[in-house]
Amino acid sequence: MSGLTLPPGWRLQDFESVASTMELATQALVEGAGEGLVIRAREQVSGRGRQGRVWRSPVGNLYMSILIDPAPTLAETAQLSFVAGLAVWRAVSDLAPGAALQLKWPNDLLLDGAKLAGLLLEVPYAGRPAVLGLGINLRTAPTDTPYSATCLPPRATGPVDRDEATEAVTLRLAETLGQWRREGFDSIRRDWQSVAHPIGTPLTVRLTPETPIQGSFDGLGPDGHLRLKTAEGVRQIPAGDVILA
Repeated sequence: MSGLTLPPGWRLQDFESVASTMELATQALVEGAGEGLVIRAREQVSGRGRQGRVWRSPVGNLYMSILIDPAPTLAETAQLSFVAGLAVWRAVSDLAPGAALQLKWPNDLLLDGAKLAGLLLEVPYAGRPAVLGLGINLRTAPTDTPYSATCLPPRATGPVDRDEATEAVTLRLAETLGQWRREGFDSIRRDWQSVAHPIGTPLTVRLTPETPIQGSFDGLGPDGHLRLKTAEGVRQIPAGDVILA
């Protein structure tokens, strides 16, 4: 880990095996930690994704959680999901130039249509830093998921390692946070849409497992809500699971 480059003022706490990096980051909040704390682990035994789903976390992939200062309102802080997704797209594009990467609403990174990375944003305490958890499949991908998953293919120089990925993600995240804070969410929304599933992509959105809605992607609303064009008109979806048809 010697020579690992992080953004100025950011700091890394590294662990071998933990229950969840998000749990450790939330505990660090209680102890007064602020923006730029990065908690990384070689493996998680109780990693989790959205809606409490298990996130398989074997050795070899990247698992970390980062504290990020909130915006003035909770609604604006929710925009961090898109800031982070865009930053991860940029970071992985740096690591794997030319890879067929695509963002999927609200918080997945796809490679050739299969899930490569996932993000989870939580705000445990109002007015205090948010916890951004992320996992990137660098070496292995799960095979027992309801969706297809994949990992980064090895380069001619060898596979991407955790230190390379940590540097790329943190540097791009700091850069993209700066863009958001200087230029506002419209700038992030424009750039996010440019690397996401295109306007018109057929989607199925599950608000709950029993309530699928079919339509096509009509972009992001000004608050980051999914605009879904249906037979009845355009719906604004604040949360849900998206399946690319």
